[in-house]
Amino acid sequence: MEEHQVVPDVISVAPVEVAKVTYSGGLTVNQGNELKPRQVKDIPEVQWNADASAFYLLCMTDPDAPSRKDATYRNELNLRRLVGNIPGQNVADGETLSEYIGSGPPEGTGLHRYVFLIYKQNGKLTFDEQRLTNRSGDNRGCFKISKFAEKYNLGNPIAGNFYQAEWDDYVPILYKQLGA
Repeated sequence: MEEHQVVPDVISVAPVEVAKVTYSGGLTVNQGNELKPRQVKDIPEVQWNADASAFYLLCMTDPDAPSRKDATYRNELNLRRLVGNIPGQNVADGETLSEYIGSGPPEGTGLHRYVFLIYKQNGKLTFDEQRLTNRSGDNRGCFKISKFAEKYNLGNPIAGNFYQAEWDDYVPILYKQLGA
């Protein structure tokens, strides 16, 4: 995460554990490997060493808006997925705050980093954030995971991983889904 500057662009401390992120067809995320938007359009399986009696939060974000070279909105990360109150590592049983949206980097903006972070919660939480669907891109900007983690006293992430992607012919289909 340091090599690709996820630290300090997204978080100040790299998590100790690498989360296992697997897309359909067995495609895995591996610390900055390059994947295509069409390969990551469906919700991945995310695993980490979890305490079955604890609750966790999973965040996926893109810090490279509008591009990595010109990351004007880096401090206003583009939220791709947010699930809280995950019992153990049963993400499907968590509370979805923001539905999954795959990668959609604009054409000509180069590689974007897509970062998965897992935080251990101090018990079950009550979230007051607006719930976001995957049928609109509204309200996904201006999200900063560090402020969110501070608000809910989450500390540093315990696990994480990331991949990189750039525009391919699936991106216009995603934009249409989002009403863009």
